[in-house]
Amino acid sequence: MRSMSQFGNDLYTGKTSFPFVGRRKLWFLIAAILVLGSALVPLFRPIQFSIEFTGGSQFTVNSVEAPIDQSLATDAVQSVVANATTKVVTIGETAVRVQTDQMTDAESREVSAALAEAYDVPESEVSYAFIGPSWGADVTRQSLWGLAIFLALTAIILALYFRTWKMSLSAIIGLVDVLIITIGIYALFGFEISPAAVIGFLTILSYALYDTTVVFDKIRENTSEDGEVSGRTFGESVNLAVNQTLVRSINTTVVAILPTGAILFIGALWLGAQTLTDLSLSIFVGTIVAAYSTIFVAAPLYSLLRENEAPIKARDARVLAARELALAPA
Repeated sequence: MRSMSQFGNDLYTGKTSFPFVGRRKLWFLIAAILVLGSALVPLFRPIQFSIEFTGGSQFTVNSVEAPIDQSLATDAVQSVVANATTKVVTIGETAVRVQTDQMTDAESREVSAALAEAYDVPESEVSYAFIGPSWGADVTRQSLWGLAIFLALTAIILALYFRTWKMSLSAIIGLVDVLIITIGIYALFGFEISPAAVIGFLTILSYALYDTTVVFDKIRENTSEDGEVSGRTFGESVNLAVNQTLVRSINTTVVAILPTGAILFIGALWLGAQTLTDLSLSIFVGTIVAAYSTIFVAAPLYSLLRENEAPIKARDARVLAARELALAPA
């Protein structure tokens, strides 16, 4: 059995090669199904947004004795406001956070008293806050602006760095692919999108951009510096570059998801820190999707965009003709 170092060496030299470019129709079909499916998921299972986006009232009950019964919180809220929508989360081992629809000050005070009675704690141990819809709208607007500015700057910087808009376009499509699929996974499994999750989304887009840049840099080296003398077609040079950086992409992804997964486990199951959980969850999911997108979407797409250029078609024709001539019987 080959070691990882031998496997990586075989990929680098071309002795072992995966057809990322040669089978791009299959990868594009899979990517289209994933994107379409992710876009349709919210129609059947709406995306869950946190209270920061939707607005509402939030109550925190401290000094609760274990084991914590979350149903007590729901019953206490609905005893004041019948049929109120509630979300109850245990924070650590001694606290409960309850999020509800928007309530008046009088209703908030009554709910606070009901929660104190339900968990047998003084009312001073129950705090509540109101988050208005205007604040949630402002958070949404700023998040969308941040995403738009990130994508615009990324497109410009990549076009200048690689000196071709086609690499920039391929990278941006790859990033959008990552974002749509990640949000689709959030909707499918009922994960909540919070401001911390949005920060995580921007973080994974940065990671995806880094991974794409590493692969594209190798593609540029293979297709420009030794393209005329390599004996490879343009698509073959792109495919070789993806294979040459494959082990690095896998290692980088594993190194990224292991600590993120540890933080997610500790934050969610041990500390009960919701912000830490939201942030690490989005990074954990997005990192895996980003690795897939760079290899199966961005790089093959760049090859597709360039192969019909006249100089590249002419060079590929010369390479194929020379290859046929070399294989022809004397």
